[in-house]
Formats: sequence, C-alpha cells, structure tokens
Amino acid sequence: MKMNILVTGSSGFIGQKVCQQLLERGDSVVGVDNMNDYYDVRLKEYRLGLLTKNKNFSFKKIDIENFDDLEGLFRKNQFDGVINLAARAGVRYSMENPFVYMRTNAMGTLNLMELMKVYGVKKMVLASTSSLYAGQPMPFLETLPVNSPISPYAASKKSAEVMAYTYHYLYGLDISIVRYFTVYGPAGRPDMVIFKFIKNIIEGKPIYINGDGTQTRDFTYVDDIAKGTIMALKPLGYEIVNLGGGLASYSLKYLIDLIQRYSDKKAVIEYREFSKADIKDTLANGNKAKKLFGWEPSVDFDQGIKNCVEWYLDNREWANNLSCKDGE
Repeated sequence: MKMNILVTGSSGFIGQKVCQQLLERGDSVVGVDNMNDYYDVRLKEYRLGLLTKNKNFSFKKIDIENFDDLEGLFRKNQFDGVINLAARAGVRYSMENPFVYMRTNAMGTLNLMELMKVYGVKKMVLASTSSLYAGQPMPFLETLPVNSPISPYAASKKSAEVMAYTYHYLYGLDISIVRYFTVYGPAGRPDMVIFKFIKNIIEGKPIYINGDGTQTRDFTYVDDIAKGTIMALKPLGYEIVNLGGGLASYSLKYLIDLIQRYSDKKAVIEYREFSKADIKDTLANGNKAKKLFGWEPSVDFDQGIKNCVEWYLDNREWANNLSCKDGE
C-alpha cells in the first residue's frame, strides 16, 4: 500500500538515501531539512538534487526546532508515518556547542511527537546511535543499560529515546528507535573519518588519527541502513533495534589500507591523543533486527570503501574542498 511519509533531514547523508528508497517502492515523500552549514551546503544541495527529479517528492526548508513551521506541515498533509533523521551529528563538535544538539536532537524530536499526537499520526522511526553503548560489553545488545553517555551528542540522543518511550506509553505512539553503527558510503558527511581519509590521502595531505589506529568500528553501508530504517516502519509498539553489520569490526588501520589500495595513493599519518569523548570499539548484535523485520546488511566493507573512493574521484573537482565545522 502506498504511503505518505514525512522524512526529516531529507538532504542529509542517510536521509537522502531513505527518501530515494521510499520513492523507488512507490511511496510519496515530504522531505524537510534546515540545510544548516555544519558541513558544506553544496553536498546537501547535491543530494537534494537527486530527489527533486521525482514527482512524488516535495521539499520544505524547515527546522524541526520550529514548532509553528512543523505544525503548518502537519496541518496540510496526512502522514502515514514520520522518519526522524534530522539531527545534529558529530561527537567532537557537540562538546563545542552542546546547546544546539539538545535543541535539535531532543526538543526537535519532542516537537514532532507532540504534533503526531495532535494530528493522529501513529508511527515514527527515530534514528539513534551506537555511541550510547560506550563502556558496555560487545557485541552490543539493545537490552544493555545505556545510562552513561560520554558526549553531549550521545546524551541528546538518549534524551530523545526516553521521551519517545513516554509518548508511546501515554499516547500510544508506535515508535521504532534504530541505533545506527558508523554509517558510511558515497557522498558521506565531510566530518566523518572515511570521507576525511579518502579526501586527504588522494590529495596528498596528512590524515589524523586520535589514538594508535587500532580502534574499531562496525561500519555499515548507507544503502543497508536506509533499507533497515524503512523496514522499521512496521508496527512494533516501542522497540529499540540495532542497525549494524554485526559480523566484524574493522580498525582504522585496515580502513587506511583499503583506501590506499583503491586510490593507489600513500597515506601520510599523524597520530594524536585519543579523545575522551570517543568510544574505543563498536560491534552490533543484529539478531533483533533480523527477527523483527528481516533486516541484515548485504554490502561488504571492502566493496563499500571501493564505492566511496570511486565516488570521490568522480566528483573530485568540487568534493576536494568540501568543508565542515568539525575541522580536520
């Protein structure tokens, strides 16, 4: 059955891919994004341009922090569900500007849920993060206590999760919380390590590693993440579900080796002190996603990195000077 879905953060890395997959299956999508300049707006405009060609996609420049603008949107549309991907991301930048993280990630989510309650929209998929699992034993299970966030970013996401449960309990909203594990892919965020490493290695600039490079991540390809996010539109009540590779974590050193192989360039590495706000290793237990809605990742890490390098080389003319507030 065709659905009308509100996707917030629609010009973002994951948001664009979610919109694309919804449109490909025949749904109508209303996308909203504030097009903020945390990283170079040209990348968001590039992604948005890929969506506006589809007649079933409409876009509104709206900040989810603005309740009145959002209410106008809910008043004019009958949504079958909301996928909330609008968020301030980036662990280190959250330490510099924690206020905007709470406003967008927590209060913005609250605005959406309040309007869902008022306008009778029952289903939300809320994007959350594996950063909440800091200090917990791997592989990370959804039942682990995540009450010790080590960055304002993680704390803001935890706040949204807790309020989501409240709205489920009090008002019967059906909310699936999907905790993402280090999402990567072509046209990724310039503040993420994969984009930075590819860009700097190809351009002959140093790359910076916080720590010794042995820290690992459960890297998960953006197409797989988008697919799992859409699957989570299924009625579930209130569930927290990991979306991660779950089979292996890969070190930064291995990532660098892959980039060197596919770019035929040599990395210049500078080591820095490990950041207190960073999580050392991540690995998802993905059994719940498979059980609840049949999701499991399909894109091999080596192939995924090859795709990222090829995208950068194809778009190098403008991608080589994309900037972000997270710096190097």
